[in-house]
Amino acid sequence: MSRKSDLEKKIKESEAELDMLEQKRLRSMSSFIEALVRHETPTDEDVEYFKTFSDLIELERENLRQYRDELEVLKVK
Repeated sequence: MSRKSDLEKKIKESEAELDMLEQKRLRSMSSFIEALVRHETPTDEDVEYFKTFSDLIELERENLRQYRDELEVLKVK
């Protein structure tokens, strides 16, 4: 039962982390949009932030999938 509770806690934490990362990525996207509106090229720093947050989001989504899959296996037992 402890493992199930652990996974449920990890799922909630992972979902919160995803929300935070997605908000940060949205803020970095605003600089892209601003650059487009001004017909400018986004700075290298802005591009790096966006890529980094996108990579972190993908990793966290994979973690979340694993936690959910593992929890499903435990629920079936």
